[in-house]
Formats: sequence, C-alpha cells, structure tokens
Amino acid sequence: MKTYSVKEKEIQRDWLLVDATDKTLGRLATQVAARLRGKHKPNWCPHLDVGDFIIVVNAEKVRLTGRKWDQKMYHHHSGYPGGIRSFTAKAVLQRKPEELIRLAVRGMLPKNSLGRKQLRKLKVYVGAEHPHSAQQPQTWEVEA
Repeated sequence: MKTYSVKEKEIQRDWLLVDATDKTLGRLATQVAARLRGKHKPNWCPHLDVGDFIIVVNAEKVRLTGRKWDQKMYHHHSGYPGGIRSFTAKAVLQRKPEELIRLAVRGMLPKNSLGRKQLRKLKVYVGAEHPHSAQQPQTWEVEA
C-alpha cells in the first residue's frame, strides 16, 4: 500500500475576501492563519503550502478587547545597542493599521521559510478597496 502525497500541480487555491469591521483581532487572526496554512482542506500536508489567498479589508476597524489598546506592546529592534523601539497597539493602529493584522497572523504561522511563503498570500488593506478584483475573490464570513 502506498501513501498518497499531494503534488504541487494538484493544489487548488481560492481567493477569499474578509471584512475586518468589528472583528476581534485574535479570533480573526486564528481563522485567517488556519486558512493560509490550508488546514481546512482534506489534502493538508504540514510541509507543503496548500492554503488559500486571503484579502482582508477595513483593517482600521478591527477591535481589541479590554484595555489592550493601551497595554499591548509591539517591539522592534534595529540590531544596534539600545535600538529597541516599543509601540502600543493604539500607536500601531494610527500609523499602520494593516500591520496589526499582519503581525497577529504572522505569530500564528510556522517560524521558517514555509511560514514566510504562507504569509505572502495574506493581503491586508485599509479601507474597503483592494486591487485584486481580477481574481474574483469570494466573500468569507469569519466567526469573530
């Protein structure tokens, strides 16, 4: 008996459109990360990228619960001594709202080249407009 392994040419990827308006950030990110990995498909394989493309619009309207807007911190280090920069979630939302969703999803993907490849299939936009109408994305309602 032979074990079946999915081939690269057999992978069928869909384009999904998600509206982040009034969605909780973490709950949205977990479902988006699972779809990017392809865990909803019967031919999911942990070492292959079989997931879908996901377009997230209205990134500036995402919600955080409790006092996370003021208490949740994001850090960036330049690599130089004393080069750490810290920002609250509110500051990140004002400067780059799409970065909130991208960072949340990035933390839920594998920390290797496969995770980086899967993250490239995530497209996040401020506002309701996106340049991917030619791909005819299907709307996907996330339970959040």
